[in-house]
Amino acid sequence: MKFATHNSATFNQGLAFALVSSLVGSLIYYMFSAFVADSYLIRLLISLGSFAYILYLLKQSQTRLGRVSVMGLWAVISAVLWFYWPPASLFLLVHISMLWIIRSLYFYSSMVSALADLGLNLLSIAAAFWVAEHTGSVFLSIWCFFLTQAMFVAIPKNLLVSRQQQATPDDRFQSAYRTAQSAVIKLSTRA
Repeated sequence: MKFATHNSATFNQGLAFALVSSLVGSLIYYMFSAFVADSYLIRLLISLGSFAYILYLLKQSQTRLGRVSVMGLWAVISAVLWFYWPPASLFLLVHISMLWIIRSLYFYSSMVSALADLGLNLLSIAAAFWVAEHTGSVFLSIWCFFLTQAMFVAIPKNLLVSRQQQATPDDRFQSAYRTAQSAVIKLSTRA
């Protein structure tokens, strides 16, 4: 399944990222759960998952500007979160907010598209918590979160642009060519 995208990201790539993240995240969790408290381990998984997903987004973005600044800002915010140790829900929401802001800046050109992406982020959190509540599986929780995130490629770059404005230059040329050809035919039949 491949959605028409405005960037180089595809649903299949998001699906692959979700699978790898789920495998690695659950492996880390089960390997270290006997040695490390759950509160540390969950925060570590949130930070690592956020970092990996930001790298994935920056790799898929066609915009090259500001990548080092984005990673630096992410590192500073993450360090502050680790230092102040807020509740796990706030820790998660800040990381999700960073993902949303980065995707909004790098992949969308309208506020409506960015708000649709915010809705997708909220849906992702809800899906992950619902699965965690009902299954208790780290693998499935991570899987559902990133699977839902993979659907961001279905959100148009600009939801406010009309179909005519979204047309490629080749489409617009062909349309203009057909209009001109029709006009020439009308002029030649009248003479």
